[in-house]
Amino acid sequence: MAKKLYVGNLPYSVDDEALHSHFAQYGTVESAKVIMDRESGRSKGFGFVEMAQDSDADAAIEKSNGAELNGRALNVSEARPQAPREGGPRRGGFGGGGDRGPRRGGFGGGDRGPRGPR
Repeated sequence: MAKKLYVGNLPYSVDDEALHSHFAQYGTVESAKVIMDRESGRSKGFGFVEMAQDSDADAAIEKSNGAELNGRALNVSEARPQAPREGGPRRGGFGGGGDRGPRRGGFGGGDRGPRGPR
């Protein structure tokens, strides 16, 4: 079964292919992905590598953790499962509809409570 590795402190110049090449020296790499910032398109400085064999992944951790790649010491460890995000589904915007009590509402509308005589 494949083992996923976390690779931190990556130089910003490293792309998916360079990450794949670095870890291929330890065994079969199933995937290598540098995480990119959505807005800038630049590397966030970390990525994930999936090794085909657990023994190859263990060797990669042992030999690459602390080793330099383009002048930076890598942090390599077994990846932990992603923690569930708190707060449930995201809702954007201001205010909202519905009865939230008297004199509430804001930008999104909603119940403003009773209005005086006109």
